[in-house]
Parts: sequence; C-alpha cells; structure tokens
Amino acid sequence: MALSPLVSTQWLAEKLASPDIVVVNAWLPPVGKPNAEPEYRDGHIPGAIFFDVNAISDTTSDLPHMLPPAHVFSSMMRRLGIGDGQTIVVYDGVGLYSAARVWWMFRAMGVEQVFVLDGGLPKWREEGHPIEDMPPPPRGERHFTARLNNGLVANLDKVAQALTSGAQVLDARSRGRFAGTDPEPRAGLRSGHMPGALNLPFTELLDDGRMKPADELASAFDAASLDRSRPVITTCGSGVTAAILSLALAVTGHDKAPVYDGSWTEWGGRDDTPIATGEA
Repeated sequence: MALSPLVSTQWLAEKLASPDIVVVNAWLPPVGKPNAEPEYRDGHIPGAIFFDVNAISDTTSDLPHMLPPAHVFSSMMRRLGIGDGQTIVVYDGVGLYSAARVWWMFRAMGVEQVFVLDGGLPKWREEGHPIEDMPPPPRGERHFTARLNNGLVANLDKVAQALTSGAQVLDARSRGRFAGTDPEPRAGLRSGHMPGALNLPFTELLDDGRMKPADELASAFDAASLDRSRPVITTCGSGVTAAILSLALAVTGHDKAPVYDGSWTEWGGRDDTPIATGEA
C-alpha cells in the first residue's frame, strides 16, 4: 500500500519546528455563507499559511474555485513562501473538508509530499497543542515548480467519456441530492445525477471530523458497488467533497482517483448533459 496521505496531530506536534515542514490552513466558506469569516483569525496552528481556496483559483472561469493554470498556481505558492522540496501538511477548521481539496490541488500540481492532518484544527485544539492568533512572520519567496498532472484532473469531456464507456464515476453528494429528491444548494442547477454514476456521500467516510479506518473505508466503497481495482473519477457539487472521496481512496491504496473539477455545478448547470434521477 502507498504511504498514507494522512498524518496525526501527534506526528505534526513533534515535527512542527522542522524547517522542511510547511503547515497550510485551508479555507473555503460554506455554500450559502460567502461572507463567513475564516477561523484563521481566531486561532491557527503556529506558523500556518492561510490558503483561500476561492482566491487561489481560475478567476477566468464562471465555475466556483476551479483549479488555476499551473503557472498561476506556481506564482501564488511562491508568494506564500511555499517551495519545492518541502513537506506540506494541510488542515482546516472543520476537521476534514476543504483540506482534502487543497491536498488534491497540490497533488494535481505535481507535489508528492503533501498530507492532510487527520481531525484538523478541532482535534489539534482538543489535545491541547499550541494555537496562535497572530499572522506568522512574512516568508521570503521560494521557488515552486507546478507541473499539472492531467491524470488527477477530470473535465466534462473526460467524465462523459467515462460514463459512456462504463467507467466508474463516484458522487460524494447526499443521497437526496443524488436521487434528485432534494434541491441543490446552488441556484439554477438541475437535480439528479449523471447516468451510470455511483453514490457514496462523503459524510459516510468520516467520524467526528476524522477519516474512518481503512477497513471501514473499504467496506463503504464495497457497499457503494465500487471496484477499487478499476479507475474511478470522483465528483460532488463543486469539486470539494469529491476530494474527500479521492483522499479516502488513497488511504485504502488507490491513490490515482481524479477529481471532476467542475462537478455538478458544471454538469447540472448545462442543458446539454444527460441527467438521471432515483437511487443508484
């Protein structure tokens, strides 16, 4: 099995002072609350770099927080003081939400030494590890080389081809949204799912903000009729919780599950894409 993409709070506490470790606080406001304040200002892991998923995105796209071009990502990381050769540990204030998206973004840009802090800030606080509420000292720019790994990114055409060929597409949205019985949180989107897609709500992979053990994750994938020996594309509402599926797959040894970046916001927002309703 490949090296786990998760690290524990104890591991990070022991490594926090290492100059090769860079801690990243992922942030994305909840859907419907675009003006929510980042928890970073109230307290964060010492030295953590604030990473705004909405700001570090393709600003030319009409879709939310799409992956930016590699040269743009490189420039943004240099300005944040993140460079080649560092070990990146990503966390968020929920426990496990936007951190998975940022983990996937770094991987899609060719970074291999990137991990997610299991349990995130809540577990870190609960265990009494240090917190600071002041911005860290400015970091000097570092050289960052981004090389887009197309094998980890799926677009609409790739997803449509996968569905036509019988390849696996796994949807992280709730069962009601997948079935089309619950409305989408974003206005203007049709309800339902991609014909042939499988459904595994991301919440079923988590326990109190932490990833479930690998054997329980494997059981959840089996229950969703997913064959982990075959390629799979993950999807969700806007490419965020899909990354939780890809992260969980990596925990079970399947570390090459691309995320459909546009996800349902793109697919359900068009009038030329097929939609099915009902359970998978």
